[in-house]
Amino acid sequence: MAGPLIHLKVVSPEKTLVDSKVFSVTLPGTVSPFEVLPGHAALISSLEKGAITYRTEDGEASLPISTGFVRVGSNQVIAAVEA
Repeated sequence: MAGPLIHLKVVSPEKTLVDSKVFSVTLPGTVSPFEVLPGHAALISSLEKGAITYRTEDGEASLPISTGFVRVGSNQVIAAVEA
């Protein structure tokens, strides 16, 4: 799979949980889950209990979270979470 990638960074108060280039990210938004693809519009959202799921060259991975916030912009997704 080729094409633009998203830089995904997920941090908790204790450590960095994910720092990777990904094809897409699905996040558990407070209003509803949403997917971020390359070129996504900028946004800031709160996150609720669920999982951050992302696709890489190696396949799909998932990270359970309890709460957090995310900022999306310029093909970057930065999430601060409680895991």
